[in-house]
Amino acid sequence: MKTRTVSRLLYAHKVDMGGMPIRQPLPSQQVQQIDPFLLLHHADIKVPTHLDPDNAGVGPHPHRGFSPVTFIFKGGVHHRDSRGNDSIIYAGGAQWMNAGMGIMHSERPPQDIHEIGGRQEIIQLWINTPAKNKMDQPKYYPLSAEDAPKFKSEDGSVTAKVFSGEVLGVKGPIPSQTIVNAATLEFNRGGKISIPLPESHNVFIYLLDGKLNVAGFGMVEALHIVHFKNDGAGIDLEALEDTRVLLLSGEPLNEEVVSHGPFVMNTQTQIMEAMRDYQMGKMGILIED
Repeated sequence: MKTRTVSRLLYAHKVDMGGMPIRQPLPSQQVQQIDPFLLLHHADIKVPTHLDPDNAGVGPHPHRGFSPVTFIFKGGVHHRDSRGNDSIIYAGGAQWMNAGMGIMHSERPPQDIHEIGGRQEIIQLWINTPAKNKMDQPKYYPLSAEDAPKFKSEDGSVTAKVFSGEVLGVKGPIPSQTIVNAATLEFNRGGKISIPLPESHNVFIYLLDGKLNVAGFGMVEALHIVHFKNDGAGIDLEALEDTRVLLLSGEPLNEEVVSHGPFVMNTQTQIMEAMRDYQMGKMGILIED
């Protein structure tokens, strides 16, 4: 297998999101998107003990035209939305929402957050939706750690959970409107893996912690995206420390992207329509009980 070479590293700089400290490697000054992936936010936050969990986290807000996906690494996330979905997913799982024509949702810590350590570590990923699907009906797909299909290397040093698409021969159950492969990997120090990926896909990995040796490039430290060139059939990784990784590959849409806040469309007119529809209540109403 010809392995891909590295195009660039993107560091996850600190960003203040409405008083919430997060890290953002994408978009960056160098790269606006890795088509079809638009944004990656990594947060590791201690939930305040003086706040009711229902008043912490992120309150009701709208989305249209893409899939906001939340991967949960510590703690849990309580998702509620204007289509009546209400579920809690804990560490190791994910919440995948195709926002479609528009939906309101909130993401709060669960009521037992302080009993399970008091921390929320999550990654939120924005995946663009093809133009033809941007006004589809919204869908929400929760997947717990227990239900996520798994891969384990022969020596047990690398484990993976596959959420969507197919990685290492394991298929993820979440349907995506965009052709993507999405998995989380955990490496023990010294763990090695060779991962075949479609040659037409754009590919990147994000290191939450640890250090990896990337074949043909060298050492990469935590809090970096490794964006690969489209010049091979897979990637080879070796862990220099215990390391947690988010792996993503996707078929590029090659479509115009116009975004404003929580809306991602193809034209400025469509953005104006989204703002109007939100203000008119067409994306629903979310009242948190």
